[in-house]
Amino acid sequence: MLDANLKKQLDTYLQNIITPIELSVSVDDSPKSQELNELATEIAEMSPHISLNWNQAQRTPSMSIAQTGVPPRISFAGLPMGHEFTSLVLALLHSGGHPSKTDPALLEQIRHLDGEYHFETYISLSCQNCPDVVQALNLMATVNPNITHVMIDGALFQDEVEERQIMSVPSVYLNGQLFGQGRMTLPEIINKVDANASKRKAAELSKQEPYEVLIVGGGPAGAAAAIYAARKGIRTALVAERFGGQVMDTMGIENFISVNYTEGPKLVASLEEHVKEYDVDVFTEQQAVSLTEGDYVKIGLENGATLSGRSVILATGARWREMNVPGEQQYRGKGVAYCPHCDGPLFKGKRVAVIGGGNSGIEAAIDLAGIVEHVTVLEFADTLRADEVLQRKARSMPNIDIIKSAQTTEVRGDGNKVIGLTYTDRETQESKQVDVAGIFVQIGLIPNTDWLKGGPLKLSKHGEIEIDSRGTTSIPNVFAAGDVTNVPFKQIIIAMGAGSTAALGAFDHLIRTPAPAKAAVQQNEKQAETA
Repeated sequence: MLDANLKKQLDTYLQNIITPIELSVSVDDSPKSQELNELATEIAEMSPHISLNWNQAQRTPSMSIAQTGVPPRISFAGLPMGHEFTSLVLALLHSGGHPSKTDPALLEQIRHLDGEYHFETYISLSCQNCPDVVQALNLMATVNPNITHVMIDGALFQDEVEERQIMSVPSVYLNGQLFGQGRMTLPEIINKVDANASKRKAAELSKQEPYEVLIVGGGPAGAAAAIYAARKGIRTALVAERFGGQVMDTMGIENFISVNYTEGPKLVASLEEHVKEYDVDVFTEQQAVSLTEGDYVKIGLENGATLSGRSVILATGARWREMNVPGEQQYRGKGVAYCPHCDGPLFKGKRVAVIGGGNSGIEAAIDLAGIVEHVTVLEFADTLRADEVLQRKARSMPNIDIIKSAQTTEVRGDGNKVIGLTYTDRETQESKQVDVAGIFVQIGLIPNTDWLKGGPLKLSKHGEIEIDSRGTTSIPNVFAAGDVTNVPFKQIIIAMGAGSTAALGAFDHLIRTPAPAKAAVQQNEKQAETA
């Protein structure tokens, strides 16, 4: 089951188990059951601290992990390989007494959660975002005896997927009710179940003294800006909804210079590790909602807290563009999807559509064609924008059809899930329909500047922040970088360079601008409050 290299790595990890654990395996005669049985047997043979038993569980195949003599609280329904192999290794280590590197304050918060929490997470083994959720919930189950978690491979348990109308992963259920969909971090999950967490965090953030550089956004641009600013020895903070931004949803990266191939989550992990080597205050799970200009720029957060800085760098990135047609929002997560790598396996053997004929759209079609019955690509223009090599590959695949000059006008559904779409042939103006179970939208990005509209900052007609060659915006002590700006090309490596430029621009501004007297700033704030 495990190749020699993987076995060697696993053997090294299992040396860290200090408390005996037990694997409880439920199998039948199916091929996946036999694979799981082989995997469990190999793991048990690799450590004297691991024992193995067989029983009949609610789901088969499945494997539960627990300290010997303790009822299991962590289960894997399916074969935890692919992206989920790391989740399995961590579950073994944490169940076996190896301490987690998680922030002790978060662990303490988990221990003190009241009530019973029974989590179920539906995943696909090709989903790069699913392991973050699985690992977070497994850790919570390890720390708090009132929490249980089971990972469920949606491809193996299609009856449950159909019954619960699951068309997007990860999909998390808590005590039988839908809890959330998409990537969630451990702090996000904890804050969602801990009602008072947001108020405590807001109070903590509001006590922070003003920073010399305050960076809003945790993607490549924000990370680069934080590193360059911190290296100048100035007080720096980074605040973001999540570290990594859009890159966390990127599967293969082949154009990052000096690295032949990597994946989004791996690159983000490296970025985060690099930032943490410097004296940077990092605040995640925080959404900026307002910007107020002044000697100290104020950034208002959704939870009511306010952070301020002598200079601010905006690197809030971009998000997937939506079609904005009837039915899209109603069936989002019920057939309308934006990540083919994550959600593609849920449509195995079904017919799907891809909206968009650029590189991302044609790449999605090629990937999906190996999983689904048929892919229909709809492109608004009369020509495809994808690279010729991708177009040739797509045309060579018998289960991909490409329709050009097609304007999608409606997502059709039966009240529970997508059943098709309607489009207009732009050459004949004829309205046509395509029957599909899934629609993957791949039509580009829009900048995350909704919170800035109507404010003092100048935006382009496309909603992008306008900057100069130094990253300076229309406000002298506010800078911007990355996909949120009006730079012509949206690429990871360009965003990193832009973040570095913005940090150097901010530093140059700081050394040329006298720091405002604190008393004067406080007086101005009081006048503003009473005006």
